[in-house]
Amino acid sequence: MTVIGFHNSHEQVHPAELLAAVQHAEEVGFTAAMCSDHFAPWNSHQGHSGFAWSWLGAALATTGLPCGVVNAPGQRYHPAVIAQGAATLAAMFPGRFWMALGSGQVMNERITGTPWPPKRVRDARLRECVDVIRALLAGEEVTHRGLVDVERARIWSLPEQQPALIGPVMSVPTARRHADWADGFITINQPHDTLRELVGAYRDAGGQGRLVLQVHLCWDPDPDRARQIAYDQWFTNTFPPPLCWDLDGPEAFEQASAYTPQEAVEGAVRVSSDLGRHAAWLAEYVELGFDEVYLHHVGKEQKPFLDAFGEHVLPQLGVTRPEPAVALDGPGGPRRPRQEPEPGAPTVLPEGRPTPP
Repeated sequence: MTVIGFHNSHEQVHPAELLAAVQHAEEVGFTAAMCSDHFAPWNSHQGHSGFAWSWLGAALATTGLPCGVVNAPGQRYHPAVIAQGAATLAAMFPGRFWMALGSGQVMNERITGTPWPPKRVRDARLRECVDVIRALLAGEEVTHRGLVDVERARIWSLPEQQPALIGPVMSVPTARRHADWADGFITINQPHDTLRELVGAYRDAGGQGRLVLQVHLCWDPDPDRARQIAYDQWFTNTFPPPLCWDLDGPEAFEQASAYTPQEAVEGAVRVSSDLGRHAAWLAEYVELGFDEVYLHHVGKEQKPFLDAFGEHVLPQLGVTRPEPAVALDGPGGPRRPRQEPEPGAPTVLPEGRPTPP
């Protein structure tokens, strides 16, 4: 039995249509939802980027589904603001809100006008943000000086239990770092050996909690149209890190993707008109041990996909509801000590200001 959720892609679908889609997803049998949090789409064909936090309140209020968001605190979002938003949603919808916290991409973060720091700095900044968010969700007053600054912040409306903070993982080093603080692990569809390696690195480093997978897929009854939809919408999303972190907007992604072959798209997206084949692919991910699998149909029209998968695919997968989306150690959350910086880690902020002691 596995949770099968619906991923809501704000980059591709108008927020009102996406709200109707998540409501319909619940009607046809999906038992969870998650969404992206972008300021810009990956390419102009996608054409949207609604504000995730406004949409989350509407989605949680009009469905019974738990819902998570992938967020990058530290530059576009101050961690105290994210903590307040998370606390409010978790207080209004107990056990139904979680967030995955990553280091971000310049396409979304550059809007503040502040420099885009190197990956080592972004990783250190993320860990500071996690510690700040944990403390605020525990009811503490926080003053912090470092890669992010916080001055006497306190969250006054707290949930009874902290929401789960999940670690997004795309590499073995990231899996090991996130094992120190995360309530779970999330990644995207990749070769099975790669998935096993990432999960193993997370568990071997002491990582706890649920294993979550987001699967990019494309279905249409017409096989040629399925391939066309996948290419039109996802041709800019075939690059591994660091390029996908460092391109600064849709135009840059389109220029870098001008010669992307169809085969590259189908390496990133599970494309088929055969619902049985999709069910078999998803069953393989379940057999790998993932507790929750979120389906991202990369097309812009969601209802045909939801109807087809609700009728023909979900019944083959033994779908169940998720456990409450709360921090592992209860109301206080995991209070693990912060790891010492890696040798050679920067000791100054991106703009050159010395890091306070």
